[in-house]
Amino acid sequence: MTTRFANAISKHPTRLAACLAVAGFAILFAMGGPAAAKNERNDRSVESNETRNPGEPILAVVSLRSQAITIYDANGWILRAPVSSGQKGRETPAGVFSVLQKDADHYSNLYDDGYMPHMQRITWSGIALHGGALPGYPASHGCVRMPFDFAARLFDMTRLGLRVIIAPTDVAPVEIAHPALFRSQPQAAAVAAARAAEAREATRQADQARLAAVIASREAAKAMVPVRVAENLKRRAELQLAAADTILGSAALPEAKEQAEDAKAKALARIAELQAQLAAAQAELQPKLDAVAPARAAAVAAENTRAAAAEAARLAALEIEPVSVFISRKTQRLYVRQAFQSILESPVTILDPDRPIGTHVFTAIDRGNRDAEMRWTVVSLDGGGPPRAAIQPPGLSRTDQRRDVKAISADPGGAKSALDRIAIPQDALDRIAAITSPRSSLIISDEPLSAETGNNTTDFIVVLSGEPQGSLKSRRRSAASEFRYPN
Repeated sequence: MTTRFANAISKHPTRLAACLAVAGFAILFAMGGPAAAKNERNDRSVESNETRNPGEPILAVVSLRSQAITIYDANGWILRAPVSSGQKGRETPAGVFSVLQKDADHYSNLYDDGYMPHMQRITWSGIALHGGALPGYPASHGCVRMPFDFAARLFDMTRLGLRVIIAPTDVAPVEIAHPALFRSQPQAAAVAAARAAEAREATRQADQARLAAVIASREAAKAMVPVRVAENLKRRAELQLAAADTILGSAALPEAKEQAEDAKAKALARIAELQAQLAAAQAELQPKLDAVAPARAAAVAAENTRAAAAEAARLAALEIEPVSVFISRKTQRLYVRQAFQSILESPVTILDPDRPIGTHVFTAIDRGNRDAEMRWTVVSLDGGGPPRAAIQPPGLSRTDQRRDVKAISADPGGAKSALDRIAIPQDALDRIAAITSPRSSLIISDEPLSAETGNNTTDFIVVLSGEPQGSLKSRRRSAASEFRYPN
């Protein structure tokens, strides 16, 4: 943390005064007082499930009523911590989101360049999970603040696409089984693993072929040296022969002619000797030169094979990326996205379409073994829960009360009833089933897609219309053209 803080100051020198002020407050906190005690309580209220090793997070649930966040893996909750959500007039919207972007050292471009460490963005208009001060009640401009150490820990555990549910009340996922829930094709994972193995082998062979080409070129270059030396020496001897001939032709004295003839004889002998050396060097060079072109061609072919295998592996891995399916009673349509990309849209039939269906988030859970059926959990959101006024006003911390409020795993009957009312065209069902994998999700809602759902820059964002949306109303959605989902 010290390194990140120092880097932040070096990148933003104008913030030095503000950083010194923060440091001053930190000293006051360390000396004692209500703020220090409150921070200590927040630290103590961060909980970990110590009964088992945590798996990969697949779901984060924020309770606005309890001002708490709970992180779930495939087998249940793994982390809990207090939060501070949006204050009155800038309320954090209740609904269904996902992590769109991560930045460990982020500064707000909306609110005085405020520091938002370990930021995990859930809307492009600026709502995010991040580390921040927790006064014990809603106090942010719409983001979900978490304890600093907890935010850092969570940041290191998550990846893009993590489902984030912001609920008005205390809810938790409950396991559910229903024939309408998609069944995945386990062979897709096997194909992806095979393609990945092929890509690794192709990369190894390409590296070897490239090395062989480099060695062949190096050996040819080394064998070229004695050829060049012999050629240069022969050329010098030929110049000496020419000079001796010139002297011999113009010499008048017998002694001069004798010396010229001796020089000519030596030059001829030297030329003959060097010619033999040159022939031997060329004979040794030729097979090395002959080996360069095939080695280079093999390297090019191996690189092409590697590139093709890598692309096949990328596409196979993309096939098992989690799929998000959204069904809206409002629009009577089904939408499918994978890796934030829209891949399917289809009409659906909803029985008794004028009757509310609720908002339900189904999440596919890892099978545990390749032959087992994929499991599903569901979180049902209640948009008509206790009014937000039930949250304690400033000055009265709910941190200790949060320990007494446990998330409720609701009866999945309402979710099953929602599934019973939906009929999906068979071709859409077949296509979805072919690409469904663990961590995929199905969202059913009375709501339409939120305007926050971008064009291939987000997963589906669904906002509960019956809940305060102050922070959304005060923001303008920013362009996210620079964002790309990693392949």
